[in-house]
Amino acid sequence: MSGIKTFREIVAWQKAHELVLEVYKVTKSFPLDERFRLVDQICRAGISVPANIAEGFKRPTKNDSVHFYYIALASLEEVKYHLLLAKDLTYVDVKIYERLLATADECGRLLHTWLKVQK
Repeated sequence: MSGIKTFREIVAWQKAHELVLEVYKVTKSFPLDERFRLVDQICRAGISVPANIAEGFKRPTKNDSVHFYYIALASLEEVKYHLLLAKDLTYVDVKIYERLLATADECGRLLHTWLKVQK
């Protein structure tokens, strides 16, 4: 696995973890009535990205690992939509949205690169 011994060394995981931490910070300011709606959804999707990278890293076969990396990519797209919705509902400032989207896009690029190496 490219000399990497733990999922924490995967740059895509590092960027995904950074994104989750930012999502948690930003969603603290969402309206309380969104706590069990949008906040719950965006945090769950966000957590899913680094969690699936970590799980994929320890899967016994290459195909199994790749499957989890693709799940991480799908969850990342879900996060991007939730961020767009939050921006459109004016829960997130446009500049914050753009910063989070840039982080998500970078995470996606890194994960695609990681996938190419794993195939």
